[in-house]
Order: sequence, then structure tokens, then C-alpha cells
Amino acid sequence: MQRRDFIKHGGIAGVLAAGTAPAFAQAPTTFNWRMTSSFPKSLDTLYGANEQVAKRVAELTSNKFQLRTFAAGEIVPGLQVLDAVQNATVEVGQTALYYYFGKDPAFGFASCLPFGLNTRQQNAWWYFGGGEQLYADFLKKYNCVGFPGYNTGCQMGGWYRKEIKSLADIKNLKMRIGGPGGVILAKMGATPQQIAGGDIYPALEKGTIDAAEWVGPHDDEKLGFNKVAKFYYAPGWWECNSMGHFIVNDKAWATLPKEYQHAFTTACHEANVVTMAKYDHLNPIALRKLVAGGAQLRVFPRDVMLAAYKAANEQYAEWSEKFPEFKKMYEPWNKYRGDQALWARVAEGSFDTFMGSLGSSGGAAKGPAKKA
Repeated sequence: MQRRDFIKHGGIAGVLAAGTAPAFAQAPTTFNWRMTSSFPKSLDTLYGANEQVAKRVAELTSNKFQLRTFAAGEIVPGLQVLDAVQNATVEVGQTALYYYFGKDPAFGFASCLPFGLNTRQQNAWWYFGGGEQLYADFLKKYNCVGFPGYNTGCQMGGWYRKEIKSLADIKNLKMRIGGPGGVILAKMGATPQQIAGGDIYPALEKGTIDAAEWVGPHDDEKLGFNKVAKFYYAPGWWECNSMGHFIVNDKAWATLPKEYQHAFTTACHEANVVTMAKYDHLNPIALRKLVAGGAQLRVFPRDVMLAAYKAANEQYAEWSEKFPEFKKMYEPWNKYRGDQALWARVAEGSFDTFMGSLGSSGGAAKGPAKKA
């Protein structure tokens, strides 16, 4: 569905308009679909987006369109959601499309690429910068249509058993990392492993891996990584945003009445906004708790960041030569990234830098000094 169609027909205001409800009430068909997630139920924000979409779709269709939600592993493993939707095992899946970059690295653009777009820029690219249409074409061969439904924002750089003091400490590091970031780390000498969320803790606890990245303070605390690795790094340069999608089997989508399609699209738009707001609210609280509990907060050394940036650009050049779909997306995406970066530096970038320099107090004014 094109953005302009959503605005014209399926926007929140349109769906909730007084004249819309009777259309749902009069619709003769009831739909009961299954929606599987890549995430465990313990992740209340990520899996919570799954439940939020199901709830809103039911509300907007007078309970005539029901989505039964399933956590990772209940129908298929977390990293097989795309296959389940493509093969019509389920009608809908909630996942991060970059999990499937092994099929084609172009999947990375849907979620994030290392040193790519931040959350707002990713939304701008998707809704206005051509991303939506590029993916409408790309997903046809996977029998899917995709709708952004959540974002984590810029993620943390993960948990490490040992401190990362220089680029040398990346060599031979066995690290759980999803998507294209793992390829970049491999170029830097690390050994990446893609492990579903529910399986990361035991792997880190047993020493099967030396480090693991997941999302950010709120979700990381829930999975307990601070209990088995104390060094917590920032930033997650491989996920400067992480857009997640609800993907629908294209044949199932075609059977839905237009009103139900608009309700589903509206629910995904709401979840995309609400999930990011929830993370922005919860992450500062969780970070304080983690640090108070002994987590050692660190920032990656500059040589690590520079090596990662260089490796990322080299990898994009390689993928552009080997994968036509990647090149098709990369060229306009890269230009868009440059334009967005210039604008971000002007107003919000300078403002954020100033506010960050004030420290945790937020620069609360103390008022004029009293005369003696």
C-alpha cells in the first residue's frame, strides 16, 4: 500500500471517522489469522508491538478481524518468520527483516545498515524517500507485503566479558550480532554468530560466545545479560535505528476487504510511533538500574569506530557489485543519507550536543545569585 493511499483512505483519522464504523459493522466476513513473532514474550516492548497491533485491528474492525499472536518458537523459530509467511504457514509475521540478509543483503535497508539512518530518518526514507516502493517491489519474490510496525532507536553496542580497549580486542571475538553488522565485524577479525533472542543468555553464560548485542537497556535488563558480562558498550553503530516490520502473505492480503487492510495499516503506524516512544521512556530508567547494579558503561575506542566505518563502506561496495537489488537500493539510499546527515547537524544535532554537554542534570537553571 502506498503512503498516499494510507493518508487518503487508511489514516488514523480516516479509520476513526464517524462514517467508517458502519462499514466494519456491515462487513459479512470474519477473518482469523495467525501472527508469529521473532521475539519471546518476555520482551514486553518488542513482543508488545505484536499484541498492540492485534488489539487495535480487532478494535477497528468490531472484532471481525482477529490476529492470534504467537511468540518465537510457538509455531516456528524466531529466525524463520519470513519463511513461514512466504510459505503461508501463517498469514502474518512480526520480524526484523535484516535477519534475512543472508538471502540478499538488500534486506538490511528495511531495518538498518551500519552507520546508516537514525529512527526519524529511516521513517522519512520509508514513507517519503522511496523506501516503501522499493520494498514493495523487492518483497514480491518472497510472496510478502511489509509494513513498519516498531523501532528501537539507536541501540547499544552490547555486553562483553572483557573490556574493549582497542581494535586488537575485536580480533577473534565470538559475538552474537544480527544482520549486516556481523559481516562488518567479521572484516575486522571477529567471529559473528546470529542467535535468536531467547537463546543469547545461555550462550553468553556458558562462554560459547564472548559478547552479545541485543537492543538497549530496557530489553537487555529483562534478558539478564548484565549477570554474565559486565562491560556495556555504546553506541550500536550497526543499528543506529532498527525498524521492524509486520509482513503479510500477499495472497492472504489480497483476500482482505479494503476496510480491513486500512485497519491493519493504521495499527502498524500506531505501533511504529508508540513503540519508539515507549523505549525512549523506559531506557533511561533501565540504564540507571544497570549501572547501579554494577554494569560498567563504556564507549567504543575511536580506532574501533573508524575501522568499522571503513569496513562498512568497503562492504557496501562489494555488495553493490554482487547483488543487483542491493545496488538498486544503495545508490538512492546513500544520497538520502548524506542529505539527512547535513540537515541533522544544523538544528537538532547542535542542540543535542549542547544538552549532552550539560550532564545528567539537564542543565537546570539555578537562577541569579543572591546578593550578600
